[in-house]
Amino acid sequence: MGHAFRRFSGRGWRLRQRSMALWPEWVVQLDDPTSPLSLQTPLVQLASSDEEAERMRQLAEAKPHAGLRFLDEQTLTPAPHPWPRPGHGALLSERDGRVDPLGLLRALRRAFDAEGGATQATSVEHLQRSDAARGGRWQVITAEGDRFNVDAVVICSALGSSPLLEPLGHHRPMEAVLGQVLDLKLPNPHPGWTGWPAVLTCGGINLIPHGDQQLWLGATVEPGTVADSSLISAMTTLNNQAPSWLREAERIGQWQGLRARPQGRPAPLLETLEPGLILASGHYRNGVLLAPASAEWVGQQIDSPFLTGP
Repeated sequence: MGHAFRRFSGRGWRLRQRSMALWPEWVVQLDDPTSPLSLQTPLVQLASSDEEAERMRQLAEAKPHAGLRFLDEQTLTPAPHPWPRPGHGALLSERDGRVDPLGLLRALRRAFDAEGGATQATSVEHLQRSDAARGGRWQVITAEGDRFNVDAVVICSALGSSPLLEPLGHHRPMEAVLGQVLDLKLPNPHPGWTGWPAVLTCGGINLIPHGDQQLWLGATVEPGTVADSSLISAMTTLNNQAPSWLREAERIGQWQGLRARPQGRPAPLLETLEPGLILASGHYRNGVLLAPASAEWVGQQIDSPFLTGP
C-alpha cells in the first residue's frame, strides 16, 4: 500500500513514494525468462465502518493523480466468486498490489549471480573494528571462526541485528511480531477469480488469489514469538464477515514468521552508525514494499565520503 498510504509527508511517506517510483524499474531490470517477475495490481481495501469509508473517500479526493478511487456499495464490481461485503464501500488503488515474494527472491539471486556476487552459507557471530592496514575497516567473524576484512558491513538481519550491534555500543532493540498465514483451496465448483483484484483487504486481513482454486489468507499481528491458534479461527471467518465459500475452504498449508519492529524508533532503521557500518533493518510489515528505496539508500551510504573518512 504505497499510493494508498494516508499520510502526505514524513519519512515513511517519502520512502513509500520512492519505492513506488522504483518498483516498475526493478521489475524491468529483474524480469527474466528463468525468473519471471511482474507487478500485480490493483489493491482493494474494504471499509469496516462508515467512518473508515469517509476517510477513504477523502483520501481518494485528496490524491486525484495517485490512481485512487472510492467505490460505494452500488459501484462495487460484482464477482462470480463474491467478496466479503462489510457494507460500507471500498478504496480502489489501481497502482498498488503485490509481487510474488518467492519470485522476487529468485530474480534477485539470479541478478546477484550475474553480477559476480559470492555468498557464504554461514552465520556471522561477531563484528570487530579493524584498520586500513588489515585491508578493511571491519572484520566479520563467522560461526566457523573464519575472518573476513571488509570496507563496509550492511546489517539487515531483522531480529538478529541487535546481537551484532550491542557489543559495538549501538543500542537498537527490536521486538518480534508474529504473523500466521494460511493457504486455502476453494470448494468445487469454483467460478474463477474474474472480477477479483490482486489483493483484497478486509479488516486488516489480506486475501490473495493464486492458482486456479487457491487463496493466501493472512496475516495475523501477534506480539511475541508464540503463535495463538485461536486467531486462526478469527482470521478464517474475517471476524464473522467471511462468505460461505471462504468458511468451507480446505486448509492445505499454514506457516508463520516473525517481523522485527524497532522499539522506540519508527520502522525501518536506516542508519550509518560508523564509517562502513550500515544498518538497514527493522522494516516490520513493509519489507517488500520498501525494498527498492532501502536498497537505494544503502547504495548511497556505501558511495558516501563518510565511508572512507578519517
